[in-house]
Amino acid sequence: MHCYGKKSAGVVPFETMFSSVLVWFGIFVPLVFMGSYFGYKEPTIEDPVKTNQIPRKIPEQAWYMQPIFSIPIGGILPFGVVSIGLFFRLTSIWLHQFYCIFGFLFIVFVILMVTCAEITIILCYFELCSEDYNWWWRSYLTADSSAFYLFLYATFYFFTKMEMTKLVARILYFGYVLIMSYSFFCSDRYNRFLYMPLVCAHNILISED
Repeated sequence: MHCYGKKSAGVVPFETMFSSVLVWFGIFVPLVFMGSYFGYKEPTIEDPVKTNQIPRKIPEQAWYMQPIFSIPIGGILPFGVVSIGLFFRLTSIWLHQFYCIFGFLFIVFVILMVTCAEITIILCYFELCSEDYNWWWRSYLTADSSAFYLFLYATFYFFTKMEMTKLVARILYFGYVLIMSYSFFCSDRYNRFLYMPLVCAHNILISED
């Protein structure tokens, strides 16, 4: 509302916002209820093997295998892959400079996918070797923690390269940066189709041993 009051050019038009809300409540919400209706009519999923009702005790883990340490460490390498390209992208968006090396951007994207897969497999491998079966959420957050570093870098870029004095410009900058960081955080779920079958297969082998 503050941006509307200042009549900023970067504000999404009211018609576009109303259309998005209409599409959401007119299409996506009915599809959610329809999917839940057909989902509840399906038979209950049963485990293919007999499982123990009492969870197995997890041995004491090393300090470097704790989630508070391993998850932030896992995001450093994927962020290092995109850091150089991120600088040029932020420059082209906010400083109105041309960006013409889209081939390099595609190569960085491929390297990012491979790096996210490798760092997740390695950390999940160490976790399973330590007999810690709570690997699923950590496998998701390991590579996605690089979105936090992306937001920190965008904040550093703002204070070192940008010269925004108005509150509206700062709101728009950090608003778009938050959207970009969240999109980067969620993008790993598509990369998950590449490496999660390998992690699941290794989990099954560890369980059989």
